[in-house]
Amino acid sequence: MMTTKDTQLAKNIDPEVIALRALAEKLSELPAKPRPDESLQVVADLARTLTFAAYCALAITDTNNDTEGFFVSGLDEITLRHLKTAPQGHGPLGSLRLDGMPVQFDNVSEHAKAFGFPPNHPEMERLLGVAIWSNKEVRGALYVTDRSDGEKFNENDKKILLTLAKHASHIVTEEWY
Repeated sequence: MMTTKDTQLAKNIDPEVIALRALAEKLSELPAKPRPDESLQVVADLARTLTFAAYCALAITDTNNDTEGFFVSGLDEITLRHLKTAPQGHGPLGSLRLDGMPVQFDNVSEHAKAFGFPPNHPEMERLLGVAIWSNKEVRGALYVTDRSDGEKFNENDKKILLTLAKHASHIVTEEWY
């Protein structure tokens, strides 16, 4: 958890540097040769923490755009168990998976492709998401929802996600497939 000192420091340092330092610190806590799922969970946890999000998800997709790996941060085990399946990205996240461009919504339920959340899914309003690339194809997404301070996601949050997604892309390319 970030302290007041960390928050003050964060205001004066490039968000990419913040993300890379946090990533180096957390990855050093893993075994010498971590499994891809361990490293991807670190990415999800850091994305949530560094953007002050309530929730984060990192989805890895196959060549048919079906979710084959799913990592979350901010959901308790009971809520997670009650979800039937991982999101398939057919709603507002669908465009991110098609063109790889970051997406940001201040109210995700107002998006033209929104059709509600699956049963037992926590309600979410604000969303920021970026693509995970592998071999020049979008092979997943990293997204955060609802900042804990009630603020909108900003450009620094996007830079943090893009930096972490680049690391996730490396893991997916080198270790997942």
